[in-house]
Amino acid sequence: MILPIDLKEKSYNIILERGAIRAVGAQVNRANRRVCVVTDDGVPAQYAQAVLSQLQGDPLLFTFAQGEQSKTFDTYLALQKTLLDAGFTRGDAVVAVGGGVVGDLAGFAAATYMRGIDFYNVPTTLLSQLDSSIGGKTAVDLGGYKNMIGAFWQPRAVFVDPDTLLTLPRRQAAAGLAEAVKMAVTSDAALFSIFEQQSVLPLRECDAEEPTVADIADEQTMDVLETVIARALAVKRDVVEQDEREAGLRRVLNFGHTLGHAVETCAGLSALSHGECVAIGMLPMCDGTVRARVRAVLQRLGLPTEIPAALEPLALKEAMTHDKKATGATIRVVLSEEIGSFSFADMSTEQLLARAYATLGEGN
Repeated sequence: MILPIDLKEKSYNIILERGAIRAVGAQVNRANRRVCVVTDDGVPAQYAQAVLSQLQGDPLLFTFAQGEQSKTFDTYLALQKTLLDAGFTRGDAVVAVGGGVVGDLAGFAAATYMRGIDFYNVPTTLLSQLDSSIGGKTAVDLGGYKNMIGAFWQPRAVFVDPDTLLTLPRRQAAAGLAEAVKMAVTSDAALFSIFEQQSVLPLRECDAEEPTVADIADEQTMDVLETVIARALAVKRDVVEQDEREAGLRRVLNFGHTLGHAVETCAGLSALSHGECVAIGMLPMCDGTVRARVRAVLQRLGLPTEIPAALEPLALKEAMTHDKKATGATIRVVLSEEIGSFSFADMSTEQLLARAYATLGEGN
């Protein structure tokens, strides 16, 4: 399946199919082009090697330590220095192979090296396949706050290969699905019905202490996952085409992120995953009936539905003041009163906290 993203001169394709990773070379290779493959040490090495084996010339491999704690200016500068020392020019390219941290950092490096070189993305986690790999947002963290330094830089192509999910731990897969739930709640009632009616990520009996998707998924599960990915990507594609730089409509993709980012920051950027925090952040933004349905889906996926008790309200408030959607004393948030629809509202941090603590104790 090819999903085109129509952004005029910045248009590109998402190639979604099992085995898509084997199509990278045909898209990336150019005469006399140098390519740097960027990954982290938590990504199974076979994925970067699968890409490297297709590339012409003398490709580079840049690997950094896994985790949000590596999405810093220091790692970014190390990558830039690698490109510079290798003599990369504006005709060369960067290929990200990994999750959202890899894509964000590699994309930002591509956006700023010599004022911009080609960038290709091979997302290998469900979270990055569903969300961060498309739309052109690239960034690094600063001072413990997410994505404070960044740029919009669209990829030349994105390769979404569901087979790369087979090595993904179940917890990470479930966290990735939080982003698909987000898009379903605001924009696709039929996708939300899939979560309510089908086993999107079942937990089969297995001996593994920390099961991967391969341990729990059968062919039917993989088919359902591919459908979920396609529908979620279609939602994001439609939004990005209408609002590339988040001037208005694209803010719907931030549903659950204001409180979610605050929880992620205060819990420590590696304690809870981004998707787990988005799951928490969505619930206060839902109307009562919608909230009950969303909570049931999140619990079925094994995702958290409560603010961790150890987090202080004042710390959450402080974290929310750094939200990029803040304007003056208020933050533009996304609400859902009916599955498949949304509205925008402006709230103060005090109102957001009050809403969060008033609703996240329900149903337990």
